This record gives sequence, structure tokens and C-alpha cells, in this order.
Amino acid sequence: MNKDFKQGELKRFVKEYDGSRYGYPYTLEIYGVKKDGKKFKYYESSEAATIAYKNSEKYFKKGRDNIVYAYPLKLTENCMSCHKNEKVGDILAILTINYDLKPLFKEFNRKMIFYFFILFPIPLIFAFFLSRYISKKLRSKFNRLANIVEGVNTVKDLKKVSVEPIDLGFVEFNEVMENINTLTHKIKNVAVDKDILEFEIKILEKFIITSEVIKDWKENVKNLLLEVNKLMETYAIFSLFKVDDEVLSLEIFWLKKPSLRTIELTEKFITKKIKENVSFFSDVTDLRLEHNIADNNSYLKELTEEDIAIQTKSLILDAPRIGGVVGIGVHSEMAMDNINGLVIEGILATLMNVVGSVKAMAKYTKQLEYYTTRDPLTNLFNQRVFWEVLGYEVGRASRNNYKFSILLVDIDNFKSINDSYGHSIGDYIISEMAGIIRQCLRKGDILARYSGDQFVAILPEAGEEQAFNVGKRIQDTVFAHTFKSIDDKDIKLTISAGIAIYPEHADNAKDLFIFADNVLKRAKDEGKNKVVIPTQEEVYEVFKAISDKTILVTKAVSEKRIKPYFQPIMRNSTGEIDCCEVLSRIETPEGVLNAYEFIEIAEKINLISRLDIILLENAIIEVIKSNFKGLLFVNLSPRSLVMSEFIPEVMRITKEYNFDRSRLVFEITERETVKNLSLLEKFIANLRVEGFKFAIDDFGSGFCSFQYLRRFPVDFIKIEGEFVRNILNDRKDHILVKTLSIIAREFDIKTIAEYVESKELLDEMKNLGITYSQGYFIGKPSPNLP
Repeated sequence: MNKDFKQGELKRFVKEYDGSRYGYPYTLEIYGVKKDGKKFKYYESSEAATIAYKNSEKYFKKGRDNIVYAYPLKLTENCMSCHKNEKVGDILAILTINYDLKPLFKEFNRKMIFYFFILFPIPLIFAFFLSRYISKKLRSKFNRLANIVEGVNTVKDLKKVSVEPIDLGFVEFNEVMENINTLTHKIKNVAVDKDILEFEIKILEKFIITSEVIKDWKENVKNLLLEVNKLMETYAIFSLFKVDDEVLSLEIFWLKKPSLRTIELTEKFITKKIKENVSFFSDVTDLRLEHNIADNNSYLKELTEEDIAIQTKSLILDAPRIGGVVGIGVHSEMAMDNINGLVIEGILATLMNVVGSVKAMAKYTKQLEYYTTRDPLTNLFNQRVFWEVLGYEVGRASRNNYKFSILLVDIDNFKSINDSYGHSIGDYIISEMAGIIRQCLRKGDILARYSGDQFVAILPEAGEEQAFNVGKRIQDTVFAHTFKSIDDKDIKLTISAGIAIYPEHADNAKDLFIFADNVLKRAKDEGKNKVVIPTQEEVYEVFKAISDKTILVTKAVSEKRIKPYFQPIMRNSTGEIDCCEVLSRIETPEGVLNAYEFIEIAEKINLISRLDIILLENAIIEVIKSNFKGLLFVNLSPRSLVMSEFIPEVMRITKEYNFDRSRLVFEITERETVKNLSLLEKFIANLRVEGFKFAIDDFGSGFCSFQYLRRFPVDFIKIEGEFVRNILNDRKDHILVKTLSIIAREFDIKTIAEYVESKELLDEMKNLGITYSQGYFIGKPSPNLP
């Protein structure tokens, strides 16, 4: 300090500058550092002064309602003249200032409230007038946009939406409008009209690929053309397909009857369009044209070159070898429209799907139909076709009152050939033999492979002499022919043949064949290499043999001695025996008769239904005894199913033995075709309601298999063993089994492969997705259950 205040003077100085004296919210205070001071309070009475003294530096503290400042008064060099007993830096006193903030806060709040009420209305008034200004400026622009949007009711109306920028007067709003315009562009590109979607759905529902669509595909395309014209004007649809080496066929479907000029112009446009755009048909010269008209009662308006617009879609497949083009004819101005373009694309895709599928499935169906009627090794008719044709020939001969013969040919000692040279040589001999026999027959004679080494020929209008000459010619040709083994060794063979004449030896197909079979057995018993026409004495002996067997079957049925044998059926996925097929046998003192030895006789004497019932009851008894838990497959002829007593008898047996009906699977066989399929369908439906299951036996081998599959609700199909047996060596058989497996899966039906006689066959069945396997490799028929 420049001046040494005395204590009184210092006190007056502090008092002079104390704010409280003048109404200010702060006070000054001096605190001494010595306890004996009489004028000043001792510093320890103030927290701020105490801290400032002890720290020997100024102290500042901000509280909630006040601010405190403490400043230590220290001696300097200038002060030493007066304070001789002190030294520089000693603290003489503590000056504190205490500023009270409460009055300041109170005044601030008062003024804030005052100014708030004065200024508050100003921004509201400003905002009101500003919003009026903006609203007025934007309303006209948005009204224009709203009118455009309200006018959009279909995808076509999107064309009315302006994509020109609208200046709204504000950068931010203009950016929004730019985004709306961008969105409009995108919607135009991707939007699909509701009518178009409904049309597409309707078309897809109508053209689900079914057997009816395949059968009547042309009618369905005509209906498609009529449906299309409800949405857009279309004058024609066409399809051009080529399958393998077939002749190229162009089908044009007209909405109404066209004029010759219109036909010429359209054909010209179609062929030009196809050759320009589809390389598959670029070198086509042979083209078959066919015109179809959807509405024959109306005439199509004359078309000019400017009117015609052709759009196409092509399909090229390597397997199966199918190439095709479908197209649609519309007026040229419609083809330019993007929305119509979507409709046209949808129609072409649907048409391609329908026609392409029809062609591919027709090809496979044609192959299936061929190979289900043919023996795959020899391409001769199979046993099922033989029976169909023989029945037809009996009816024709009866109506026209003429004779005909059947010639049953069997290769002598064929089993030893197989054992000595192997099955491949055996197949070669069978194939060669088929060719030899075919060459020896007359034109119009019908040849079939009946079983392993047995062939049968139907000789229309042939009596004993003609039939014998044919048989002799076959015998001599075979005897003169030399077959070759793998190592080029010569193999010489002979044949035996039996002949039966209609109506001399029998007046129905089954008896006629049984007669020929018995004559063939006699030729074998007499030393083989013979062609036999029975003498009157031999005819008597044959009829006696048939009569003896008839008596045996009749007695076995009356005494309920139909013995069930069980052949195991294995589930391929687990290797477990889940099922067994029940086979009928008759035990005699001479041995056990297999079903093929007496079933035809039982059918002829109308005991087949009773035999089936006895077999079923005896099988259930054995199942209960052995505690077998799997399914039972029971062979039944369609005739048994439609017999009035059959269902009540089956219900009685299952109820009497408390047997679960869902464990019984009835196999529908084709031993005798039921002409009234509706009646058979009704009986099957009644049995299914009761819980029974059904299977088609020897599926793929006869004419009726696919008809059964289409009409009857079956659970299993058993694939013909002849297809399965040769699957490893014959590509055709492999394709057939694979295709049948795929068909079954599509119908959600389980498959059973018959004649599985080796591990290799079993492995292949697993690879093809066959559900079950049955055959000698799995297990032979036995009177004992597994």
C-alpha cells in the first residue's frame, strides 16, 4: 500500500466503499491477522478469509445465491519504511467482498416477464401472415398436382402425369417435386395394372397342365384367344413346334374367320419373323400349316400390312429334342404400348408353357404307351396286349364265323443256355428268336413275347394245316440257324410248339390258351423239337387234364385250402421289411401249385372272388399268429372287387379278427378287365372310406394302367418287373422306370419295384427314388412271415 492507514482510517475507507451503504448488493469487510486486534475481526471468523490467509493468495467462490472474493493484503518493499518489524510478503489483513445475487435474479425475472408479454404476439402475427403468403403461393401448384393424381385410375393414366418441373417458389419444395417426378417415372416403368394381374391369374389357373389340357390343347388355346380379347384386341395366336424328326407343324388360331388375303399376309409375316429371329428354323423347307378358328360365326376385319404386328417367344430344348415358337398377332399400334407389351409377354409365356409342356409330355406319353404295350427286349407285343388282341380276335371270329389258331412256341433247354453262357447271351438269343419267328409268320399274323423264352402267335383265319405249316417253318428255320456265343462258338437250338384252333378246341380266349399250353407241354414231354396239333384222343386228354385241375381248384376252395405265401417288401430308405405280398398256393400230394397254374381256371368257373376271400382270411390268421406289424398286399382281380358279396365279406373278416383295415392294401390286377370302370371306381371309393389302401399291380405293362392311375385314388404302384429286370442293360427300361417314378411322385404315390434280384438292381432303385423293392434278392415267397 502506498499509504499506511491507521486502523481507524482503514475502517473508514472500507465503510466508504461498502455497497450496502448505497443500496448495492455487496459488502466489504476487513479481517485482521492478529488475535489482539481491536478494530478488525479475526480472520478465522470468515471461511473465505481463512482460506485466503492460509493459502497466502486470493480466493474466489461462486455459490448459488452469492459470490465471495477474499484478497490478502501483503507487505511490499514500499511498505517496509512504516512496518519495520515486518518483512516483505507478510499478510497484514484480509479484504473480502460478498456479492448477493438474489436481488439481481429477482430484477432479471421481473424484466423478462415484462418484455415477454410485450414481444410474444409479434412472432405469432409474423407467422400468421407468412403462412398466408406461402399457402396462397403453393395452393394453386398443389391443386394442379392433385387434379393430375385424381385422374390416375389405371396404369395407362400414368401417361397423363406431368413429369415437367413445377416451380413452387421454394428450393426445398422444388426438391420434393423433383423426387415426385422421379418416383412417377419409376412407377411408369414397373407398375402393372390390376386388370392385367387378374387376367394373368385367370390364365394361369385355366392352364394348369392336366391330362385334359394335353388332350384338348387346341380347344384350350382357342379359349385363351377369346379370354385375351376381353382385355386387348388380338386377331391371332400361333404355335410352331418340332419334336425330334417330326414334320414341322404351324398351328394358327384365328379369333374369327379370316379372309384369304389376311391369311396370306399373316402367314408371310409369321414365317419371315420366325426365320429372322429363331435360328432353329432358319433352314426349314417342309412346313405343315393348320388353321383353327375360335369363333366360326363371325368374320375378321380385313387386315393390311400396316395393321399386322407379330411378337414371338421361342423355346429350344436338347433333351427332349424339342424346338418351338409361339406368337401373337395384334394391331401394330397396340404392340407399341408398354402396358400391352406386358400383357403380350404374359400371354406368350403362358402359351409357351402350355404348348411346350403338351409337346414334351405327348412325346413321353407316346413312348410310355409304346413300351407299356411292348416287350423291351424284342419290341414284340407283351403278354397283356396279347390277351387284349386274343379277346378281340375271338369276338371277331365268332361274329364272322371263321376259324383262327394260336401257336405257342417255347425254346428247348433255354435254362441250360442261360446257365452256360450267361444272361447276356440269353437276351441275344431271345432277340434273334423273335426276328426268326416274325420272318416265318404271314402278313397280318400277330406275334407277342408271352414270358421268358415263350412266344405266342395269333394266326387269323388259319386252320390246322396252315397253323401247322407256320409252326413247321419256324421249327426248320430255328434248327438251320446258328447262334453265336461271346467267344464265337456255335450254339444250335430247337423249339417246341403247341397249336390250338378256335372254335374246335375252345370257344373263349382263356380256354384256348390253356389248351395250347397243355399241347406244348405234351410236345416237351415227348422229347421236344416238335410242333404238335392234337389228335382227337389228345384233345380228350387235354380236356381231361383241364377237368382234373378244375376239380382240384373247386375242392380246394370248398375246403378253404388256399394257402397264403408271403413275399417280403423292403423299404429302400431303411432296409426294413415293412410289407409283404400275399400269394395264393394250393398244396397237393404231388406238391404246391403256384397261382399261375390255377388262377385262370378259378376265374373261368367263377370261383375267383371266393378264392380271394379265403386267401385274405387265411393270411390275416397267419399275421395274427406271427405278430407281424407291417402292411399286407393282397392280389385281387377287378371282378372280385365289384362282386356284391366282396365288401361285406372283407368287413366281416377285419371285424372278426380285429384287424386294422389301414394295413390291407388291395392290388388291382388286369387278369380280367372290368368294362364298367365307373362301377369299379365306386367300389374302390367305398373301400377307401373304410380305411383300406390300394395299389396298381404290374404298373406300365398294360393298356389300363394309366387309366387306373387317372381314375382311381391309389396309394402304391408296383412297377412291372420286366422293366426293372433289364434296367442296368437297357436304356429304354431305365428311362421308363425313371419316368414312372417321377409320375408317381407327382401324384404323391409310393412306388414298389418288382423283380429286384440283385444288389446292383437294389442300389439303382434307391438312386431312382423308388420307395420299396420286392424280388428274390429281398426274399422268396414263403409260408412263414418275416
